[in-house]
Amino acid sequence: MSFSRSGIAWLLGFFYLSYFALVGVYIIFLPKMLTLYGYSAAQIGAIFSAGPLMRFLLPFIFRHIGGVSRQAYLGALLAALGASGLFFLTLDHFLLFFIANLLYGAAMGVILPYVDTIALQLVKREHYGRVRLWGSIGFMAIALWLGRVLETPMQSLGYLLALAMATLLGGWLLARYDQGHHPTHSGKGGTLSLKRHWAFWLSAFLLQVSFGGFYNFFTIYETAHGISLEMTSWLWSFGVLCEIAMLYWQGPLLRRNLLGLIEFATATTILRWGLLWLWPDSLLLAFAAQSLHAFNFALYYTAAIAYVYDLYEDKKLAQQFFLGITFGLGGAAGALLAGWIYEWRPGDLFLFEALVALGSSVMIRLHRYRKSRLKEMANV
Repeated sequence: MSFSRSGIAWLLGFFYLSYFALVGVYIIFLPKMLTLYGYSAAQIGAIFSAGPLMRFLLPFIFRHIGGVSRQAYLGALLAALGASGLFFLTLDHFLLFFIANLLYGAAMGVILPYVDTIALQLVKREHYGRVRLWGSIGFMAIALWLGRVLETPMQSLGYLLALAMATLLGGWLLARYDQGHHPTHSGKGGTLSLKRHWAFWLSAFLLQVSFGGFYNFFTIYETAHGISLEMTSWLWSFGVLCEIAMLYWQGPLLRRNLLGLIEFATATTILRWGLLWLWPDSLLLAFAAQSLHAFNFALYYTAAIAYVYDLYEDKKLAQQFFLGITFGLGGAAGALLAGWIYEWRPGDLFLFEALVALGSSVMIRLHRYRKSRLKEMANV
């Protein structure tokens, strides 16, 4: 099966739209629905650490067995759909629901880096954002729609299942297109060594830990401070609008120093969490904080995956390690820590996130310093 260049762009757009709308249901509305169903904050934190934990473990497994195959990717698409169905059957049982989330997280952790690698193979770096922004549109659209109509946990699970089906369709077509399209372009970093660039990986990990309170408790946090669920969905959507704008116009930036962009995006995250901590009741400053999503998600994510793509030869495995260490281990640690902190000191949740983001900023600066020192030593 073949597509034109414009055809593959539209197909990638459909996949990202479906995939990130699915993510939107999962992270925006499912936590709130679980509270209505009687789950505690600690239980919610544990549940939302399950998937990220699997995304962290998967790259090590795939490195051992020789990389991510097309068959593994297709199996992950089916597993994501199957896990979405299992949610209906296990919602009444915490342990079984936790296990279903392990399967769901593992599947989602295989799917996205595989498709990101296809996109980076076929779409110029400066044009990647315009394909990826369809994911942001899907995320925003589902946030606005469900913010108006969602009433019960079962409704959210129904939307989850439907979007898993759409993701399966788009992903399956992309797998057919990817067949025979594996360029041998080599990266600058040689073999996939995490130790060589440990400060970069630690920075990426810490940054995602700092998002734990946002992804899993932002809706709960804002509604607890008097902001309605519908208005909170607008806050989510505004952040995504800023993300879309950045993805659309960031092309010229990505021709420049990727590491400098990563440093800047990391630094703005400290400001974002600080605003939410200092003025939790201010709707205006909540919107201001959400505007920074353009930098500390859209710009950071695109610059970081492009940086990793250049750094290593095994592109698919490198992208899976990026997803596993950030949204995997970082997401799991962030969800667990956020759950504990929100039960202990809910008002200081975003103070903790700001301090963790500060650690990430220090580590990325250290990575730049170490990289320049290694370059100097190589030239001696």
